[in-house]
Amino acid sequence: MRLLPAPAQPLTLRAAAGWGIMWTMTEVSSLTGRLLVATPKLADPNFDRAVVLLLDHDAEGSLGVVLNRPTPVGVGDVLEPWAALAVPPQVVFQGGPVSLDSALGLAVIPGEPADGGAELLGWRRVHGAIGLVDLEAPPELLAAELGALRIFAGYSGWGPGQLEKELVDGAWYVVESEPGDVSAPDPEKLWRAVLRRQRSELAMVATYPDDPTLN
Repeated sequence: MRLLPAPAQPLTLRAAAGWGIMWTMTEVSSLTGRLLVATPKLADPNFDRAVVLLLDHDAEGSLGVVLNRPTPVGVGDVLEPWAALAVPPQVVFQGGPVSLDSALGLAVIPGEPADGGAELLGWRRVHGAIGLVDLEAPPELLAAELGALRIFAGYSGWGPGQLEKELVDGAWYVVESEPGDVSAPDPEKLWRAVLRRQRSELAMVATYPDDPTLN
């Protein structure tokens, strides 16, 4: 997987085509908005201890972003107009190994549309208070309502049936997401934090060592 360059190196991000896909999506599948938490047995280094928020999941495949992969690249270095709205750490996160030159914005906007009215311009609700931001829109459209914003380079994608096979193989735990997962101030600890809050044996998995040979 190609890593993003350091801030001293130029990086150009374009608004992801996935925005258009999500903006026109009318059906929410059963796993959309859930978290995929990598199990200790998952061998793919792209997803070691990854926490993935699923933005779309249906018969045609799945799309999500890894929430706990901060890069050294500041949001201001690549998307300066949005930098002031990004929550700390104000860096670009690597959402996955696909289309690393594409940017996706996730924002938390609490509440429901007033009187069943339309959603805010420039934002599309994905699940609960979490939604996708149109990064080509003026940031001022959302600034007053924004609870949290995080910018991702790239995304994680699965073809038809691919994610389902990985679930059967025991590669992922599927758990409910919380709005705070998008803006976790210490993303490196998110994997353990998500597992600890589960009211099941999954909470014990949070104690699994990073290097099982040292256990």
